[in-house]
Amino acid sequence: MAESAQRHETIILFGATGDLAQRMLLPSLYALHADELLAPDLRIIGTARTGLDDAGFRELARAALDEYVPAERKTGELLAGFLARLSYQPLDASTVEGFDRLAAKAGDISGGLAIVLSTAPSLFEPTIKGLESAGLAGANVRIGLEKPLGIDLGSAAKINDAVSAVFPEHRIFRIDHYLGKETVQNLMALRFGNMLFEPVWNSAHVDHVQITVSETVGLEGRADFYNGTGALRDMVQNHMLQLLALIAMEPPGAFDATAIRDEKVKVLRALRPLREGESVRGKYDNGASGGVAVAGYDTELGAESDTETFVALKAQIDNWRWQGVPFYLRTGKRMAERRSEIVVQFKSVPHNIFEGRHGRLQANTLIIRLQPQEYVRLLVMAKEPGLDRKKVVLREVPLDLSLSEAFHRSRRRIAYERLLLDLIEGDQTLFVRRDEVEAQWRWIDAIRAIWAEHGDAPKRYAAGSWGPVAGLALTERDGRSWHE
Repeated sequence: MAESAQRHETIILFGATGDLAQRMLLPSLYALHADELLAPDLRIIGTARTGLDDAGFRELARAALDEYVPAERKTGELLAGFLARLSYQPLDASTVEGFDRLAAKAGDISGGLAIVLSTAPSLFEPTIKGLESAGLAGANVRIGLEKPLGIDLGSAAKINDAVSAVFPEHRIFRIDHYLGKETVQNLMALRFGNMLFEPVWNSAHVDHVQITVSETVGLEGRADFYNGTGALRDMVQNHMLQLLALIAMEPPGAFDATAIRDEKVKVLRALRPLREGESVRGKYDNGASGGVAVAGYDTELGAESDTETFVALKAQIDNWRWQGVPFYLRTGKRMAERRSEIVVQFKSVPHNIFEGRHGRLQANTLIIRLQPQEYVRLLVMAKEPGLDRKKVVLREVPLDLSLSEAFHRSRRRIAYERLLLDLIEGDQTLFVRRDEVEAQWRWIDAIRAIWAEHGDAPKRYAAGSWGPVAGLALTERDGRSWHE
């Protein structure tokens, strides 16, 4: 399609003075500029309530780049060239007044316009109306929406309705930054680019799958947002369910947005509603993190709260490929270790031929680590060297692919570099479609309804641990253990 190949010449960043813009968006755009991946005449317009002029925004951007971009990536010439792309227009997005001034700042957008909404979801609807009223929603405009997209299915549908009333689906880019991570994209390369895995990627050979996203940090200045959201909606509804969908989906017919998202949404719709006892809520208490004593959630918040900071779930996918295979999901704050990983635990071989010589086998395990390191590790059985005539000593050994070492000549990019470039160029493959978002919320809302019905209060766990005992029991009562 001609539109897909078009490179947009203007970007407008809503929320341009916020934390996400300073930590991720501006450094990512600078990296694309430094690598000459942006059109020479592409302009970047920041907008927010903060009363800055062009010079003030450039100084804010310079400070952000000083803090978040490695020194070796910056030269005076590159920095000056990037800052010259920037301009700024103050705007209160809650009212249509002021959007005409933003349109005047943008000027001629006939070459194309990409908009990124990094604002509170409550501002999405008035922002869309303001853009439409000012002529900033035409056929050559694409819009990127940062999460959270609602707090439940109803609010998500309302946001989607508001956006789709002005922008058709092929011009809406819903951002989940996990999908921009190289290791997440490698899931598809691992599965569909290697004959080794796909034939055994099913219930006949896989015992269970684990997805862990654990953090050692607490609230980190996000108290108001997090206390109204909790771990289930903050992490599971988007990042973790997207990872589950990529692991479990059928092979798409092609590597394109429609084929891949068609297969993901089939998985999300096939998720069996959780039953009582298949979910655990937790909340961190006093403990230690990194050897330093830290306060519990309520103390850090300054109020009593029933918001969960930990969730563990046992999910099931009702389709032929995965029938009977549990997917254990776990996420939490103030946990023992910062880790994002997927563990595919295979079944044991049907017969141990080494048993007569005391050889003990362990089932193969595939570990896909997303952070802080990035690697793929396959644990296999091997014989220890030796001449013992009566015993065969077997040991589990790792076959490692360190992505940072294997591709050490390739610069590791942060997720937003990929996502912003795809938004500019119109590639929706790594963005989330409306039906995916709403399928995710439908499943999450059912879990929250169970919690409300049974009055499930969060179970306490010590900061610096792996969560409440009930979270461990979720796997152990099935005769399995979390990978730690």
